[in-house]
Formats: sequence, structure tokens, C-alpha cells
Amino acid sequence: MGTITTKDGTEIFFKDWGPKNAQPIMFHHGWPLSSDDWDTQMLFFVQRGFRVVAHDRRGHGRSAQVPEGHDMDHYAADAFAVAEHLDLRNAVHIGHSTGGGEVARYVARHGQPAGRVAKAVLVAAVPPIMLKTPAYPGGLPMEVFDGFRKGVADNRAQMFLDVPAGPFYGFNRPGAKVYEGVIRNWWRQGMMGSAKAHYDGIKAFSETDQTEDLKAITVPTLVMHGEDDQIVPIDNSARLAVKLLKNGTLKTYPGLSHGMLTVNADVLNADLLAFIKG
Repeated sequence: MGTITTKDGTEIFFKDWGPKNAQPIMFHHGWPLSSDDWDTQMLFFVQRGFRVVAHDRRGHGRSAQVPEGHDMDHYAADAFAVAEHLDLRNAVHIGHSTGGGEVARYVARHGQPAGRVAKAVLVAAVPPIMLKTPAYPGGLPMEVFDGFRKGVADNRAQMFLDVPAGPFYGFNRPGAKVYEGVIRNWWRQGMMGSAKAHYDGIKAFSETDQTEDLKAITVPTLVMHGEDDQIVPIDNSARLAVKLLKNGTLKTYPGLSHGMLTVNADVLNADLLAFIKG
């Protein structure tokens, strides 16, 4: 574990486990979490001989709580600063939710010409865009994201209990097995971060049109999405994203939630390993 300082002076926390000469896998977390959200995947892959890297996005987790730069351009540039510092090459980049948007921007702008990226994975990811627009009329209305902003501004601590206890992991579904520790860990990660970063990040993950990012990606890309994702609905995300990718494959999971990487890690990890080795 360590930190780097980006060109604009932001300190970014990262983890780097496993053999330095092994193929690297870099993980990009979702809103409003931290690299800790990848614990299960990082342990799984480091035990199989990979080098695993994950960082806390600016304003999240243990990275600096800077007031500015909470947008996809800075997110991708910060990730590149970590990858460049560690000289990661032939890496697989895996992003969840907002982290999927970060991966799309990273690969499109920083990863391919230098041969730094071998493959990419977008898990329950926000691209091409979550917001309803003329180009994407099936998106969510602005009122949904205004509600998120109100939740962060009015009572972030309560919101950060309500989201994981409800739709994020599908714990609001009849008969769902609820993991109290998972809810508390989501809350813990969220409350470590900056309210300003979380508030500004809502615009980043909802309003950034990443159509051109997806079109620019040429490496093999796996798009994984739960069919019961209540946070990022599959029809306006994964099903559209795969059509924009030059070398994309879509794998959907009936009944699984936005947080399937955590509560269905055994299924997801096996599929990730098969894609990476394939």
C-alpha cells in the first residue's frame, strides 16, 4: 500500500499486492466507496498468481479530500497516474458502476497506444450515460439524481445506510438474504470519503456521455450486468454499451443486483477469471 501525488497535487491512496512480474489487474471502485470494495476479488486473484492493484478515487476512502476535479477526466487521469507510477503494462482493468465509467475513459484516453491495457471489464457500469437525454431517451430522469444530491446534502449518514440496505444489493427483494456486515461495510467506506466529492460525483456518474469512449475501445471488453440491477438499469447501460464496443461481449445475470460482485462473488470471480485467461 502507498500513495502517489498527481500533477495537480492530489494524493491518491493505492494497494499493490502480488508478484511485480505477474500480469496486473487494476480495479476501479464505484460511488461512494473505496478500493476496499474489491477485497474479495483482490484476494481471489492474488491467490492465483496475479498482481492486483486498486486505488481510492480522489475524495474517496484514504485519498485526499480535494474540493475540485470530481469528474471522469480527473478520475481517469488519477488512475493513469497510479498505473504509470507502478509501470503497469498488459493490465486488465475492471470497473464497477462509476468505476466502469472510469475504466472506459481510462482505456479510451490513456491505455491503448502505450500497450498498457490487455482487456477491460465493465461491471454494472454506468456507460454510455445514466441520464435521460435526446440521444438516450430510456435513461433516468434528472429528478432521480437530484434525489441523490438531496440525500447526500441533508443526511449522508442515513442515506449511506438506506442504499445498501435496500436496492444496491437487492436486499429489498422478497426472500433476499441480508448481510448486515455488508451494509455496515458500505456505510464505513462511504463515510470515509468527502461529502463534496460524493455530491459532485453524482453529476460525473449520471451526466457524462461516454458514447465516444466506448467506440474508441479496441481491446477485448467484457460487460457484466445483473438483470435485477435497481441502481443502473441494464437496458440503458450494458445492453447499449456492448453495441458501441468494437470487441465487446455481454454477460447478464438473471435476478442479480448492482452489488453482485460482493454478494455473488463466487459466480462473478469465476467468470472474471475465465475471461482474463481466455
